[in-house]
Amino acid sequence: MNLNQFREITRYPSAIFGLVIILILVGISIYTVIALPYSETVVKWRGGDMVWQDNPRTVPPTWTNFFRSKKLPETIIFRSTDEGVEKQVTPLKDDLTDIQMTYTFDYTADDFPQEIIMFFTSTFEKKAPYISLTWTTPDGRELDIGDFSIDKTYTRRMSQDEKLTRKLNGQPAEIGLFADPNSENLKPLKGTYTLTMAGLTFEPDSSFDAKTVIYGKVFGMAGTDHLRRDLMLALLWGTPVALAFGLIGAVVTSVLTLVIAATGTWYGGWVDSVIQRITEINMMLPVLPILIMVGVFYSRSLWLILGVIILLSIFGASIKGYRAMFLQEKEAGYIQAAKSYGASNTRIIFQYLIPRVVPVLIPSLVVLIPSFVFLEASLAVLGLGDPLMPTWGKIIDEARTNGALYKGLYYWVLEPSFMLMLTGFSFAMLGFALDRIFNPRLRGM
Repeated sequence: MNLNQFREITRYPSAIFGLVIILILVGISIYTVIALPYSETVVKWRGGDMVWQDNPRTVPPTWTNFFRSKKLPETIIFRSTDEGVEKQVTPLKDDLTDIQMTYTFDYTADDFPQEIIMFFTSTFEKKAPYISLTWTTPDGRELDIGDFSIDKTYTRRMSQDEKLTRKLNGQPAEIGLFADPNSENLKPLKGTYTLTMAGLTFEPDSSFDAKTVIYGKVFGMAGTDHLRRDLMLALLWGTPVALAFGLIGAVVTSVLTLVIAATGTWYGGWVDSVIQRITEINMMLPVLPILIMVGVFYSRSLWLILGVIILLSIFGASIKGYRAMFLQEKEAGYIQAAKSYGASNTRIIFQYLIPRVVPVLIPSLVVLIPSFVFLEASLAVLGLGDPLMPTWGKIIDEARTNGALYKGLYYWVLEPSFMLMLTGFSFAMLGFALDRIFNPRLRGM
């Protein structure tokens, strides 16, 4: 592409818009690969609840609150090691130690939390620490919400505490602890809450730490899935995967197809005949069923699937279109002149024939990229995507498997779908503009 052709692109607002989106996607890809190394991302994505235990389960993005009249709560986390947590340690007689921690927080949401879970870790030899919890509401009520001993690692799910549920008039902890007692309609009481955790240890070196998570109903920029995973991680990593898959597939397929068509046209005879017969047979092969069989019976590796797609695509219908162009160029005067001064077949193919058709190749190559992106997503939706790599198609597949649309979790499907459509839209707009620039017949349209 020369400078004049680049300047022509600026005459098409759609091409500029598409190019800007593509550059943004490329920037996201570069950032993702650098900031989120693939090996760490795969381990984290497949980590399950232990890695993502601080996130709420299947909640929409935080920014959806801007469009709600009823604001949903965000997740509140406080740890015993955080600054601002009041902690008093009082030694008592006979190796007893009283440890008291006080957490204070403001609750301003219009809905109740999703759940409340406390995570404890402790050190002791024989006698485990004993914990008592007191909950103070904004209107001054003090509620005894549990007393229990803790193991070296202990998780207490407040919703599963039947004794506490009975104390809260049959309501689970995430509702009963926040409910406004003076309201006819069940709604949360806004204001400042206090959680007091009084612990008693029975050995000289015994201690404990605690983390309390009050799970909200919105999270992050992309929400979470059924395993509490932050969908932003998959959306970010889906970008370089989609662009790499589409770009490699489109470039390799287009270049090999062009070279094969040029070679067959130049040599003619049995070479051209074999290429045309292979092309005709290949055009009748069902690509998607073949890819499904490869994924089911051999491997679901993303790059193996890409290799199979390329092999099935290089002998595509475009070979016949390129062949028609090369037949015209083959009879051109400059080709005959090249033959007369002894130019080799390789030189004629790669330095005379192919460069004449490259301007037609560029727009079709750009438009072909989204086709490979959509194909990868389609295979993932069918459950044939790479089992390790988080991609846009993988998000849609897991959303479908877990009934996201039936449960009203539309964000889970719409976010990766939007990224797919945005990618296809940007390359299509740029490709159509390039087609007008490089194809003289379309310049006046």
